[in-house]
Amino acid sequence: MGTNGENQERLRQFLDRHDFMRGCLALDLDGTALTEDQGRIFISESVEAGVKAIHELKRPVVINTLRFPLSVINTIGLAWYELADIPILTVLLNGSILGNIHCVEGRLEYEEIEAFPMAQHEIQLVVNGVDQLLKEKIDDILLFQYPRDWRQGEILWTPKPERIEGLRRKFVSASQVRSSSVAELADELNRQEICMMSLFIDRPEDTLMAYQHAKRNNFYTRKNVDKASGLREMAKRLNLSLADSVGAGDTPMDTFLNEVGLAVVVGGADLPFKGTVDTLRVSDPAALGDFISELARGAARPVVA
Repeated sequence: MGTNGENQERLRQFLDRHDFMRGCLALDLDGTALTEDQGRIFISESVEAGVKAIHELKRPVVINTLRFPLSVINTIGLAWYELADIPILTVLLNGSILGNIHCVEGRLEYEEIEAFPMAQHEIQLVVNGVDQLLKEKIDDILLFQYPRDWRQGEILWTPKPERIEGLRRKFVSASQVRSSSVAELADELNRQEICMMSLFIDRPEDTLMAYQHAKRNNFYTRKNVDKASGLREMAKRLNLSLADSVGAGDTPMDTFLNEVGLAVVVGGADLPFKGTVDTLRVSDPAALGDFISELARGAARPVVA
């Protein structure tokens, strides 16, 4: 069996009293549904089998990830789409854009359902933070920007123009690498809708003590928007019961685990999130795939009143 005895019993208890056929399966990608081996990212056979089994039950599978649309399309989009040959439901960019990936004339495209771009004052706060870091002589800054227009992909800004070529080679997912003054950066950001930004300080953490408030990586979205709010909005639009749903994640960004009835933590991280009914743990993505298959088998049984 894919789960240990205790998990198997707790899954049975959850399904005895909750109707998964009214809910969905919500999955983080990296470290949860995806496996990485020597730089190669792929869907394990067990996850493929589990997701396929859920689709055969006609239940929605929602990908809930920090990734942006082009990243999902270009990495695992085709392989995931082939599991069920239906649009891939997604909550992306930390809950700031909802949509689906579907096939148009043989190619995958993104169709937005709803988006929650940052307000101008929220963007300005990030710009002010960049300016403050530069004044504190911390200039190894990388600002990743994710416009609402999914075709723009990922835009990377650096205050050092001499780094552009090296950053293009290092961050191959970036559609563009730019450098400008902070004022020009602010003007560019305010000319379009931005769903998420990520500020990364590209230096060893032990050299950051000169500026105590600096963190190596910060994610910025509209106020009160995260993976949890994104899943709630998707559930509302699809008329899904989150109390009857199952979700899996592996990092502190996976706030949506607090929203589902049964939360599954993948790996050994000590996360603060709990499912509204129960919380289980599996060792890795392969074990998660086995668990999902068991979920599908159990959900096919009648619910005990």
